[in-house]
Amino acid sequence: MVSSGGRRHIEDQRVWAVRAARLFDGYAVRAGRPLVLIEGSRIAGVDMTGAAPSADLRVLDLGDATLLPGLIDSHVHLAFDPDDRSKQAMADEDTETTLTRMVFHAGQQLRAGVTTVRDLGDRHFLALSLRDRYMAGLEMGPEVVAAGPPITRTRGHCWFLGGEADGIAAVEATVRKHIAHGVDVVKIMATGGVTTPGWGPHQSQYTRDELAAVTRVAHAHGRPVTAHAHGRQGMADAVAAGVNGLEHASFFTEDGVEPDWKTVEAVVQAGIFIGATEAWLPTGSMIAPHMAERVEQRSANFARMHREGARLVCCSDAGAGPRKPHGVLPYGIIHFGSLGLTNTEALASATSLAAQACGLADRKGSIATGYDADLIAVAGNPLQHLETLLDIRAVIRAGRLFQS
Repeated sequence: MVSSGGRRHIEDQRVWAVRAARLFDGYAVRAGRPLVLIEGSRIAGVDMTGAAPSADLRVLDLGDATLLPGLIDSHVHLAFDPDDRSKQAMADEDTETTLTRMVFHAGQQLRAGVTTVRDLGDRHFLALSLRDRYMAGLEMGPEVVAAGPPITRTRGHCWFLGGEADGIAAVEATVRKHIAHGVDVVKIMATGGVTTPGWGPHQSQYTRDELAAVTRVAHAHGRPVTAHAHGRQGMADAVAAGVNGLEHASFFTEDGVEPDWKTVEAVVQAGIFIGATEAWLPTGSMIAPHMAERVEQRSANFARMHREGARLVCCSDAGAGPRKPHGVLPYGIIHFGSLGLTNTEALASATSLAAQACGLADRKGSIATGYDADLIAVAGNPLQHLETLLDIRAVIRAGRLFQS
C-alpha cells in the first residue's frame, strides 16, 4: 500500500497503476493480481500476468481486494431529498438551493462507488449544468447523464419539476425544447406515481399516440426515450410506442399487481431495458407503506422477467424516499442476487448492462484498454459475497483517486 502522501502524488502523475488480487471486468472475474495501467482519464492497459511493474511506475496496491468498473446507477434524482416526503415544495425553491443539494448527493453517490448516474428528473435542467461542471474537471463528481425535467401531464406525476405538456403537439414541442437544452435522454411519465397526488400509479397519463410522438421526435434527434411506467396499460402503450427503456415496470392495477407476460415478451423481443428500481436500504420506513406488498410482488415478477430473457438493469430511484438515499445502489445489487440472478449477472446489471442502457457501453461498464478509468475496489471477492460491495476500499473517477 502507498501512504496518503503517495496517493496525493499518484493523482498528480499522468501515468500510474492500481493492483488488486482480482478484478471483475464487467462480465467475469479474473484472478492473478491484475495490474490496471491508467493514463490521464483512460485505462491504458490491463496486465493479467501478475508480473512486477517497472520500478519507476507508481502503483497503488490494494492487496486482497477486487477491482470493478465504477458502478452505474441508471435512475436517480439528485435534486430529491430522500427524507423530504413532500417534493412539491421544490416548485418554489431557488436554483442555488437545489443545485447545492444535488452536489451533496453526487458526492454521496461517489463515496458509495457509483461513478456514473443517470438523472431522470430535475428542475431547470440543473443536472445538465452539473454534468458539464464535472466533465470540465472543475470538481470531482460522478459522470451525469441527464434527462432534465420529465415530461408529464398538467399536475401529473412530478409536475413540480417543470415538464408539463398535454397533447401531441405539446409533447413534441417539449421534446424539442429538451433536446435544444442538450439532454442525453428523454424521460416521459407514461403513468402516474406514488409520490404525487392526482394520478395513481396504475393510471395512464398519455395515450399510445402521444407516447409515439415523443419517441418519434426524440429518435429523429438521436436521443433515447425511457418511460416511467407502473401501470399495465401504460407499460403496454410505451412498449408499442417504441421506447428504449421502462422504469419500474410494476404492472400495478388499482388494487394490486397483475403482470402481462405478453408485454414482457414484447419487451424481450424489442431489447428494451427495464430499470428495476430495486435498491433499498434493508430497514426503515417506505414513503408509501401501503405499497409494500405490491413492491414485494414486483420483485417476484422481476425474477420471472429475468428468466424470460428481459434485460434487467439494477437501479435505485435514489432520492424518492427514506429507504432510497443517494448511494444505495449496492444494496440493489445484493438484492438482485436473491432474485435468481447469479452474482456475475447481478454485478453486470449495474456495470456492463447499465452502461448499455445509458448509451455508454463504448467507454464504461468494463475494465478494458481505452475505457474510462472509472474503477472501484471492494474488500474480498464479490463473486462469492455480494455484500463486499458495502466495503469500498477505493474509488477512481476519470483516472483520479477520490478521497472523501
